[in-house]
Amino acid sequence: MLEGRGLGFRYNRRENWLFRGLDITVAAGERVGLPGPSGRGKSTLARVLSSYLTPQEGSVSVDGERYVRGNFNPVQLLFQHPELAVNPRWQIRDILAEAGPPQPRLLERLGIAGAWLARYPHELSGGELQRVCLARALDRRTRYLLCDEMTSMLDALTQATIWKSVLETAAERNIGMLVISHDAALLDRICSRTVNAFSA
Repeated sequence: MLEGRGLGFRYNRRENWLFRGLDITVAAGERVGLPGPSGRGKSTLARVLSSYLTPQEGSVSVDGERYVRGNFNPVQLLFQHPELAVNPRWQIRDILAEAGPPQPRLLERLGIAGAWLARYPHELSGGELQRVCLARALDRRTRYLLCDEMTSMLDALTQATIWKSVLETAAERNIGMLVISHDAALLDRICSRTVNAFSA
């Protein structure tokens, strides 16, 4: 269980709370949808749950233990803009190597071509680069995957292909997922439940 209890966050004391007293859970193997309007704190919540940000109130735990980012992180966050999540000076092979030894079956499932490995991020399309980020995030030890509008900038065919690959891998490995999206139809289609923590 990925669990946030009584979470509260604001960027400084002069601002209103983005959220406060917020509880959220994602069980192993579960797919939870998080809808809501822009600017309400959904992406910030994802960063708190993945320990990129520390909440001013409340706590985050993974499988019953307080979660702090370390050398390996069982909670992986996928961003809307993959180019912001990679080092532009690294070749694709180096970016993938951050997650350890290659996983040939996963690379094949995600459609990552061998020819990409010697390229740099700017030499790939947005969809191709997001596949690379997914392959890095889907480490064999990953327990929870937080998807923050990860396909919203891609065309419909690429979206469908990526989601098919992600859902198959998550099901095989019993990975819990939190899916953040403005697309209610997508959440209805792939999630087992939704939480309305940021309803208008």
